[in-house]
Amino acid sequence: MTSRALALHPVLSRKPNLSGKSVAKAASIPRIEADPEARLAEIVGLAQAINLDVIEAQTIRLDRPRPATLFGKGVIERLANIIEVEEIDLTVVDAALTPIQQRNLEKALSCKVIDRTGLILEIFGERARTKEGVLQVELAALSYQKSRLVRSWTHLERQRGGFGFMGGPGESQIESDRRQISERITRLKRELEEVKRTRTLHRQARKKVPYPVVALVGYTNAGKSTLFNRLTKSNVYVEDQLFATLDPTMRGLCLPSGQEIILSDTVGFISDLPTMLVAAFRATLEEVIAADIVVHVRDISHRETESQKSDVMAVLADLGLDRQTEEPTDSRGWIEVWNKTDLVNDGDEKAAIETRAARMPETVALSALTGTGCDDLLALIDNVLSQRRHLGEFTVSLADGAAIAWLYSHGRVDDRHDDEENAHLTVSLENADLARFAKKFPDCLAAVGEREKSEEGEPAAAGDKGVGT
Repeated sequence: MTSRALALHPVLSRKPNLSGKSVAKAASIPRIEADPEARLAEIVGLAQAINLDVIEAQTIRLDRPRPATLFGKGVIERLANIIEVEEIDLTVVDAALTPIQQRNLEKALSCKVIDRTGLILEIFGERARTKEGVLQVELAALSYQKSRLVRSWTHLERQRGGFGFMGGPGESQIESDRRQISERITRLKRELEEVKRTRTLHRQARKKVPYPVVALVGYTNAGKSTLFNRLTKSNVYVEDQLFATLDPTMRGLCLPSGQEIILSDTVGFISDLPTMLVAAFRATLEEVIAADIVVHVRDISHRETESQKSDVMAVLADLGLDRQTEEPTDSRGWIEVWNKTDLVNDGDEKAAIETRAARMPETVALSALTGTGCDDLLALIDNVLSQRRHLGEFTVSLADGAAIAWLYSHGRVDDRHDDEENAHLTVSLENADLARFAKKFPDCLAAVGEREKSEEGEPAAAGDKGVGT
């Protein structure tokens, strides 16, 4: 049976003049700069993602958050009346509630109350399919639950265990539950370390092939999985709902130049993403950290697209990926995709978006649903990869098997012909690998020529999107 729900988005009516602990309490309220209506629509979408029937949705403006109940007495009385009349079972609050606030609201409203973090955890718990995904969600959920045992029912105050004559009544139920949760968290972390090691081994194996990894990242419901399916001709689950994709997926893809890559579809980000979720999913998100190219997919039709971009970049920075602070020598490529141009109904606005994207380096406007612009994206990926690689001709003595094997294991050998003494190879190498080769095998005759991969046979300009390459 579908639960009837009330969705609430609290927002401070003015910027509070707070300090110390008061700032921490106010920090749980969504930022003032965000569009309240857009945030309310988002929390409704999150609720509907787990099939809640949202009967009523309201933005609640607050002068200041109440430590005990978040909302004032008058607001609570009004909400309690709505809940009684509409027979609502569940209230979803778009904020991070303290355990005390959650308990007091449940008493005052006479229904179950969950906050934004609890709702996102519910969605993740329902969507996890792989063993790895289940482990990560359970770890995040237990970390959340451990801090909220205080709001459990009175049976947690019972004493259990131990015998009277041994001295002491034994541990309380709440202490026992907290201990069991801690033990389970320790086991989950140990299992996720195994997952991390396995993923590291897989990445090392891929590097030996070697296929560059291109990771799709972006706000939830930005269209990453639709784009993934369009490019790889796969059938990954796609739905117009938040967090449709949870478990990461990887597929091989051949670019126009013939270069083979691995395309990775990852879990979507969201504003105010719970810290414990970022920590739990770190093993999965490390695929993004290790990617050769990060493709940031944006829903350009969304009215909060700039705010969503900031939220995504904040999560990436938390993972150690900050496009603004990365060293210039870092070989990682960055591409921004402006997706869902088909949803921009205004013809002039759509043309302006496409014109602006065309003028910006490493940016593509497209529609993953219709396929318009996807060829431009593939060509851009091709060009970004070509800028990171050196296509050179190497002459190596046939007696130096180690140097020849090194070129095969670290680069892509496009051509080879041997004479009586030497092997003549045309090899595409990462610039960093080229430097390592020169250091490791200084006696080998290195590149006698360099050729850029372009149809015209001329070097591609650094700012050229390479649509024809």
